Amino acid sequence: MRTPSMIATEDVPEAFDSAAPRYDLMVALNPGYHRHLRSAAAALAERLAPVETTRIVDLGCGSGASTRALVQQFGQSRLDVVGIDASSGMLKQAEAKPWPAGVRFVHGLAEELAWSRGDWGLSDPVDGVFAAYLFRNVTERDKVLAAVHDLLVPGGVLVTQEYSVAGSRLAQWIWTVVCWLVVIPLSWLTSRESRLYRYLWRSVQRFDSVDSFTDRMSAAGYVDVEVRTVPGWQRGILHTFRARKPAEQGPSGPVMDEPARGA
Repeated sequence: MRTPSMIATEDVPEAFDSAAPRYDLMVALNPGYHRHLRSAAAALAERLAPVETTRIVDLGCGSGASTRALVQQFGQSRLDVVGIDASSGMLKQAEAKPWPAGVRFVHGLAEELAWSRGDWGLSDPVDGVFAAYLFRNVTERDKVLAAVHDLLVPGGVLVTQEYSVAGSRLAQWIWTVVCWLVVIPLSWLTSRESRLYRYLWRSVQRFDSVDSFTDRMSAAGYVDVEVRTVPGWQRGILHTFRARKPAEQGPSGPVMDEPARGA
């Protein structure tokens, strides 16, 4: 039995709907949040081959902070970005912001990518997929990784940014202390609502370890899988994963862990 303060995975979009009006304020109170997104967007740009128009899917785009990081990173280059999110409330926040031509948003679940991509205007493959703070919230991670792999052009790149503390007692302890002494109280002060951020704490505790998630990526067919963490208190907690679809289909290469460095 769930108490009213608990959120099941299938209820996450509704919880984000409720939190959407104050979500940008909450992330603004998180030191480094936007800087870390820009760093992850740079990790994507570093591995994309130059083309006339770079096509990117921002999977789990939320209120558009990750989309903004992509636009800032790619600058004046021709960019076609499709932001996809399951929360209509978060998409409403994203769509209300000014965007350059080539940016659009679609309402949809990441789990539906395999069979809904045509309806979302994604019949053709894309150069890159960006997924920030998404995979904790999907019910079928392996299937979503496979769908993203299928969506990418040969040689295309997936970058995902996610909290992961499994396997590190220190990281779990720091995460718990920060959530319960800072994040959850701030959510109550800003919106009188803390359910989403209690879920955030719990979902990070339950998410894959770094090694488990990189194993998932390799099993889905990605190669050149890399992971790096960030400096500061989130070191060993927040990670950027980067991987590539093989330019030519064949056996997957080994997992290559990049030494931890500042993002």
